[in-house]
Amino acid sequence: MKLVVCIVTDKDAHNLLEQLVKEGYRATKLASTGGFLKEGNTTMLIGVEDEQVDNLVEIIGETCEVRKQLFTPISPLPGPAEAYIPYSVEVSVGGAIVFVLDVEKYFKV
Repeated sequence: MKLVVCIVTDKDAHNLLEQLVKEGYRATKLASTGGFLKEGNTTMLIGVEDEQVDNLVEIIGETCEVRKQLFTPISPLPGPAEAYIPYSVEVSVGGAIVFVLDVEKYFKV
């Protein structure tokens, strides 16, 4: 048995959960926040049999698309606190980070 830990953007989480339920998977959804963009993410915990991992990863890949987004960080300059120069940077967002872990034991009580 495997535990799949999947981190997706909040924008993709609803569609992914719908697709997982449609395909017969169950997931536990946890709210999380990304460190770089400081935007909402969803972390899903999904227990599956070993032979289901490839199909599950395929569903995740098809549902969670990578997109480009402009991000405008605020950079402080030396001097007065109100002296900032905003600039936009194009970053890739979306997609998914997927970890597949071995499960030694599983109990449902």
